[in-house]
Amino acid sequence: MLLKLLEIIRIVSVTAVFFFGYQMDDPVAQLHLMIPIIIVAIAGISGLEGLFFAKTSAELKGFEVGSNYQRQSAIALSSYAVTAIMVYIANWGIQAELTILFVFIFFFFFSAVNHGVDAIRRKNYKWQNINRPFLTLFLIVGLIYPVIKALQSF
Repeated sequence: MLLKLLEIIRIVSVTAVFFFGYQMDDPVAQLHLMIPIIIVAIAGISGLEGLFFAKTSAELKGFEVGSNYQRQSAIALSSYAVTAIMVYIANWGIQAELTILFVFIFFFFFSAVNHGVDAIRRKNYKWQNINRPFLTLFLIVGLIYPVIKALQSF
């Protein structure tokens, strides 16, 4: 039940930050708000799930339980969230913010491919395997405009 609540918090947080971010006219300011919240909501919560609720999290996804790779993935996800917070607090600027965003997006793109392939190949139709490719696609599409505009500002 707690993991389902965390999934809802993830989705609602990202949806809310897109709503408020798209109210802004300046794409750099928009991304300055959106990037840390998106990364902490997705990678940070996922990292905590993998570290503290590993067994239940793996079972919900239909994956093996107790894998060292699961722990490594959780640590990597947590490091993205911590780095996004550090970049935001230190105010290192849009280039640093975009760097952590691109690292995060590449990880989640390939993770989405992995979930989709697992759903098709093993007929593992768990919620995360079905929704991950689509939610990742929506995330990328939603970020394209402000990222392109921010890159044009250099």
